[in-house]
Amino acid sequence: MGPVRTPPSAVLAAVEAAAMGLGEGSLAPKVGCLLPSGPGARLLQLPRGVAGSRAGRAAGSKQDLEDWSEALSAAVTALRAGGLVALPTDTLYGVACSACCSAALGAVYSLKGRSQTKPLAVCLGRVADIYRYCQVRVPRELLEDLLPGPVTLVMERSGELSKDLNPFTPLVGIRIPDHAFMRDLAQMFSGPLALTSANISSQPSSLNVKEFQDLWPQLSLVIDGGPIGDVKSPECRLGSTVVDLSVPGKYRIIRPGCALTQTAAILQKKYGLVPSEEPCS
Repeated sequence: MGPVRTPPSAVLAAVEAAAMGLGEGSLAPKVGCLLPSGPGARLLQLPRGVAGSRAGRAAGSKQDLEDWSEALSAAVTALRAGGLVALPTDTLYGVACSACCSAALGAVYSLKGRSQTKPLAVCLGRVADIYRYCQVRVPRELLEDLLPGPVTLVMERSGELSKDLNPFTPLVGIRIPDHAFMRDLAQMFSGPLALTSANISSQPSSLNVKEFQDLWPQLSLVIDGGPIGDVKSPECRLGSTVVDLSVPGKYRIIRPGCALTQTAAILQKKYGLVPSEEPCS
């Protein structure tokens, strides 16, 4: 199967409207927090010809576009209902939920057996969205050099984020994965998504959907985008590089991740930031 392009904006708009239950002239949708009940996750497979990045993708078949749109619609619907959705990113498989839904946030911690003191990252669709949810103290060009990409940027949060999201810290990690489906989804959802890796805490990260199959019964939807990287390579399971940019002129590496060298080079050589060993918070 050949590569497929992102559906045209008109198609995405129609999918979004259908997913939100909107018609022409409808008001903005309300975000619900009723966790779905049922036997387990629905599994949808993305067209295998879809590249993780949008760059260089050519037109695909009508069926490819329909499958892509169906997956987007189903994911938006599940997220707006307060469900948990597993999906591919540019580094690992992740689990996403609405960052505005307290019940969904609690369900993520329960799913992973994760300590309530460990923060969840926020996934957005565009660099411009960061300014709504964060106090940005670096040049916009720096953000655009690193995002979208395998990096989590930690900054001071704004009052736009729910107080139930990481209430123990004034900071928040921002992700814009360089993955076409994730970016389309974040833009269609039109709000912050909480994002974490699709695995039990302290267990290896997942590079294909079968590796976290034990979590499926607690998920609303699983989006299968095929394998990510080399399942035999430990480096492929490192996840994103996490860097704290909350103090002007400095940066601190919180997690080396998979993009440490190139990230540090951009921060130091291009923007003159100084590495810090001290917590920036």
